[in-house]
Amino acid sequence: MSESAPLSERQVVELLSTARQRLFAEVGKVIVGQQHVVDEMLIALLAGGHCLITGAPGLAKTLLIKTVADVCHLSFQRIQFTPDLMPSDITGTEILEDSPEGRKLVFSRGPVFANMILADEINRTPPKTQAALLEAMQEHQVTVNGKTMHLPEPFFVLATQNPIEQEGTYPLPEAQLDRFMLNIVIDYLSEDDEVAVVTRTTSGKGEPVQRLFSGEQLLAFQQVVRKVPIAEDVARYAVRLSAASRPGRDGVPDFVNQWISWGAGTRASQNLVLGAKTRALLHNRTHVTVDDIRAMALPVLRHRILVNYKAEAEGVTVEKVIAKLLETVGK
Repeated sequence: MSESAPLSERQVVELLSTARQRLFAEVGKVIVGQQHVVDEMLIALLAGGHCLITGAPGLAKTLLIKTVADVCHLSFQRIQFTPDLMPSDITGTEILEDSPEGRKLVFSRGPVFANMILADEINRTPPKTQAALLEAMQEHQVTVNGKTMHLPEPFFVLATQNPIEQEGTYPLPEAQLDRFMLNIVIDYLSEDDEVAVVTRTTSGKGEPVQRLFSGEQLLAFQQVVRKVPIAEDVARYAVRLSAASRPGRDGVPDFVNQWISWGAGTRASQNLVLGAKTRALLHNRTHVTVDDIRAMALPVLRHRILVNYKAEAEGVTVEKVIAKLLETVGK
């Protein structure tokens, strides 16, 4: 299909119904396994959300994100966050240039001016520089010296965090974590998958990936996703699930008051519904079910629920809390 040809809603739905398997096939030429990671990244892209990706070093996070950008025909930039990184290193700065009319200030664009940004180890840079990414993520624009410049569309930020070596890091504040639609965890591969990776990466150049979509098509996908209908009782279930994580409220389960110091806000309910709509389309359905909401609970709520010291002392993780919420909150 021509990249410049506008798509009807019917064409978008038909394309989305095959998008998941086609993306798996192309990404699989480079990345072995990690299908749930690719699945959740695709949901975030189609929903127009940003992702926080947590995983140990050496699990091909950068390669995975670059491959998805190639498959979706998106411009890609990687920013390595370090303690000495300045906000202008991200957004860009004005520099003096000679011209026939004399010297003048010209804005030199930073790496944030791309469709897909990999903010590598975002928790290794001070809050001032972390905040420079906040306006870009929320408003899709940056302001330099009083001038506002719009970023290319579509625009996605995928930020990685290293779960080890926390000394000398600057944890993201809850308000900034809430800007990320999903928190995706990349784990170690199975033995068979790791053997496949080692064999493939030591045997020469791999097969090139095929570009499946354009940026314009992704924007069309995002518009159709938001038009997917959702029954009131399904939307109400998403709200009840988020509300049940908030301690100190009437009717919340006892374990919430015991283990949680801060629960998920309204943006969690919105992202549960938006992710569920996207998941429904990717599974060739035009309606949202409660199971779609439940499938999105872990990546949506994982970074929005803060467990307290009592939970940590008892070995209770946020994943265990979410699993218990899913058991407790009725459909």
